[in-house]
Amino acid sequence: MSETKLFPVPDALVGERVDVALARMLGFSRSRCAQLVAEGNVAINGVTVAKSVKLTATDLIDVTIPSPEHTPPPVTGMTILYDDDDIVVVDKPVGVAAHTGPGWEGPTVLGNLEAAGYRITTYGPPERQGIVHRLDVGTSGAMIVAKSELAYSVMKRAFKERTVTKIYHAVVAGHLDPHSGTIDAPIGRHPSKEWRMAVLDGGKHAITHYDTLELVSGASLLEIHLETGRTHQIRVHMAAVGHPCVGDVFYGADPTKADQLGLTRQWLHAVRLEFAHPRTGMPMTVSSPYPDDLDQALDVLRHPEHTHQVVS
Repeated sequence: MSETKLFPVPDALVGERVDVALARMLGFSRSRCAQLVAEGNVAINGVTVAKSVKLTATDLIDVTIPSPEHTPPPVTGMTILYDDDDIVVVDKPVGVAAHTGPGWEGPTVLGNLEAAGYRITTYGPPERQGIVHRLDVGTSGAMIVAKSELAYSVMKRAFKERTVTKIYHAVVAGHLDPHSGTIDAPIGRHPSKEWRMAVLDGGKHAITHYDTLELVSGASLLEIHLETGRTHQIRVHMAAVGHPCVGDVFYGADPTKADQLGLTRQWLHAVRLEFAHPRTGMPMTVSSPYPDDLDQALDVLRHPEHTHQVVS
């Protein structure tokens, strides 16, 4: 079934073209909104219009959004781990940002979902509608995006109240003593390096729990449970205790080791999310397998006698 929406024109959009205004209000791309107009699915004051028509303060916009005729195809390079009417959980690849932002013009989770025909809620700031939590560009793994207004509200609150369990796996330099523990150290922006975070007096409260899963050659595979969600938290905390994530040269990892392992980023992956479904309240667990680059690097660490075979 098609969905029909009726909008008055917000003050901020008076004088804007119809396609531009719809993109802002619906959270769709401008090209998709232009297509809606071209197909006769947009009327102003009851009359279908061209995409270049500019809006006035008294206009009423009537939009008919056709339902997809088929299930959206898989997103190229971004596996869908779970999908229903309320949420979609993606397996975010490295090199993909959650959403657009200053200084980032590369691929995004929202852009990939939109290109594949997924409808995401318009709740949230315009550039990150539907985003209830984020992973760094250089971190891969499971990430939830809200498709419904209910899911956005419930999941934003769940992340804020820390009722979502976020489990990461990381390979870090050296062997930790003790093998399991908690790092409780505040994190803030590095005073002299804008792109870096650091453990700082007066920073934001940050707690990381870790357990050693496996000892490998000169490194440890850890399971990490984040109690808080600060920018670069795992990377900063592990570097602060002298065990940076392997491959994380920005936070002190050995660049020679990164080259030997064929790593161009930190060995860090969001392996599991545990949460209550926003509509049903049923407990859910969604897991993400290691991507190829991390899997291969871990294999080399497990079998150091084969290191000479790795091509960086």
